[in-house]
Amino acid sequence: MGEQQKRAAIYGRVSTHDQSVDMQVTELTDYPERRGWQLVGQYLDCGVSGSKESRPALNRLMADALQRQFDVLLVWKIDGFGRSLKHLVNSLAELESVGVAFVSFRDSLDLGSPAGRLMAQLLGAISEFERSLITETVRAGIRNARNKGRTLGRPRLDVDCGRILRLKANGSSLRAISQQLGISVGSVHRALQARSKNP
Repeated sequence: MGEQQKRAAIYGRVSTHDQSVDMQVTELTDYPERRGWQLVGQYLDCGVSGSKESRPALNRLMADALQRQFDVLLVWKIDGFGRSLKHLVNSLAELESVGVAFVSFRDSLDLGSPAGRLMAQLLGAISEFERSLITETVRAGIRNARNKGRTLGRPRLDVDCGRILRLKANGSSLRAISQQLGISVGSVHRALQARSKNP
């Protein structure tokens, strides 16, 4: 596809309603115009925190990108696009998989260029390193707790098996017994199974 035929979309975000996204929009819309690209979509999240799991405009943007409704995505800054490093890396990989180029205006970053592709690979490596650090920290915490004799997981409930058996013998359902004793249906079921194996 030639340079003149590229379809571009822009994404802008501000975290509070007091802020204006107008400056971002002005500069972002100028960029494709200077390159002769056709601007086909604007996706703006106003008053939406960067860490929020769901951003309406970003969700629509990703859905449209997967349907190839544009060829280039232009964002104001890379840190305003991704919720987290993991989200950023995954989103960039999704865009790359459908052939949508990613350009960050303020960072002068074009992931379609050799330098941009290197940056994407570095981000992926950093994300993987971050995941491995979190995993190792969790494992170290578990080992430390075990070494100190702490029991991990939810504490075991004291279940009155005799009472469960009496209620069951009187015709109560497992759900009724669980509600009456304040325990889960699974706990009632396990208690009955254990008693049947060890009468």
